[in-house]
Amino acid sequence: MTKPVFLGISLKMYFDHQQTLSWAKEIVARCEGAVGDGVEVVLIPSFPSLQAVAQLGVDRGVKVGAQDVFWEPAGPYTGEVSAATLAQVGCTFVEIGHAERRQYFGDDDDAVAKKFAAALRHGITPILCIGEVDQVPAEAAVHECLRQLRSAFVHVDASSWAAPLVVAYEPSWAIGSSEHAQPDHVRAVACAVRNWLAENWGASARVVYGGSAGTNLLKQVETAVDGLFLGRYAHDPDVFSEILDEATKVAHRRGWRAVQDDVRHERNRDGHP
Repeated sequence: MTKPVFLGISLKMYFDHQQTLSWAKEIVARCEGAVGDGVEVVLIPSFPSLQAVAQLGVDRGVKVGAQDVFWEPAGPYTGEVSAATLAQVGCTFVEIGHAERRQYFGDDDDAVAKKFAAALRHGITPILCIGEVDQVPAEAAVHECLRQLRSAFVHVDASSWAAPLVVAYEPSWAIGSSEHAQPDHVRAVACAVRNWLAENWGASARVVYGGSAGTNLLKQVETAVDGLFLGRYAHDPDVFSEILDEATKVAHRRGWRAVQDDVRHERNRDGHP
């Protein structure tokens, strides 16, 4: 089955609440006609803006995700938010294990694994972030990424295997830099990650690239990834529009329009509208 091209956008802590709403309205408006035509857009604001952003996107098919989650369902965990609460306010995705969470807030492999399992238990699609810290050859990057993948799955219940999953390959050294990783490096690592997921998780998993991702990158790595995980470049709606256009073209090259036409044909043949 052809998968929609994934575009996730994290605001981190760059915008306040009002700025977030203004930005989200603009992004949602620009998604008209693209979302549902082979592209899936997920907006990831800070916690206080989640419900409002979810409401903005619900009628346009734009989804919302959280930047973090806690692994326990309830209890004396001041400042934390459970997966159950995220689901209640409209989150369908959650970012887990981002390099900045690992670097600044002590999210080690065990914490990432517990958060990953908690998201799956509550039907929230994890955006599992993996990547090497230092700039190394692709072979070494693959070794570290697969190590992080194996570690993330240690608390996963068997019933969760093959659930929807997005793995974001984000080399730490590229995050916030002026340049993304070279396309051949991205392709090599992403293909290895994709092959591991196909063998160990299932066809539902998608692999995307993040780390100073911007315009003109997706078409260079489209054979290896299912989309992009965007940061500061997509905070500019005009730049996002360019990337969205690229994603739509990739979806059509992958036969998305033909797939949708086949579905409509089958429904019409069976007497469905």
